[in-house]
Amino acid sequence: MSTFSTHHETELTSQGWTVVPNLVQSDLIDTLNNALVPSLARRDAIRLSNGVMQDCGGTAHHVLADDPCYVQLLSCFEKVDPLFKQFFEGSYILNSYGGFINEFDAKTYAHHVHRDIRFHSNAKRFMLNTLVMLDDFTVENGATYILSGSHHQSDKPDDEAFFQQAARITGQRGSLLLFDSRIWHAAGTNRTNLPRRALTLTFTCPFFKQQLDYPRLFGYANARECSAYLRQVIGFNARVPSSLEEFYVPVEQRFYQRGQD
Repeated sequence: MSTFSTHHETELTSQGWTVVPNLVQSDLIDTLNNALVPSLARRDAIRLSNGVMQDCGGTAHHVLADDPCYVQLLSCFEKVDPLFKQFFEGSYILNSYGGFINEFDAKTYAHHVHRDIRFHSNAKRFMLNTLVMLDDFTVENGATYILSGSHHQSDKPDDEAFFQQAARITGQRGSLLLFDSRIWHAAGTNRTNLPRRALTLTFTCPFFKQQLDYPRLFGYANARECSAYLRQVIGFNARVPSSLEEFYVPVEQRFYQRGQD
């Protein structure tokens, strides 16, 4: 059943963000919270080994294949598929899938004023950010700052003006925050003794390169087990063939399917 309603599209267009409440069931949220801790530990071990731990505490990138619950969550996004298709005016795919554990007084790159697409365009919307609240988001535990309407602002606002004017996005766990990736935003500082956890997924037009090769990570052989929605969103319909044998195949078997524009 779709949770899409017209006011979400109106808010996404006018203010640049909207919150869809109660997208994810409580039991799945519990499972995701349990999975996020080992996912973060695995990435911290790699970053420590490679000497790239600076300014990234609590962030876990590309968790899709870590645990079945992450795929289960991605399936939940089919409920807002009409809204996503309106935003992109067509098909879309997963660009990144990460998690964030915001601990007491932590400071990372996510706490700086930023946007998640490096260029500004008014001609087309290329990227959509989503944030799944795994805990209640409150002002005290670091609710996200978003400067409403700034998706039409190409230049970065100065920090003082941003933090004075930005909205704080609060909501119950299981809610979904959607925002235009052109918008200026920042993670809030957690002033409580409990972690504030979230999953952060971005989606793009299918012709954008994914931050990681999700079809290969997930496994080509596993595509047959996926729903049509998951095959599309994971990126199985927007792959690049790597050989002439993969290129010269019947239309229905092509790596890059029709409608991926």
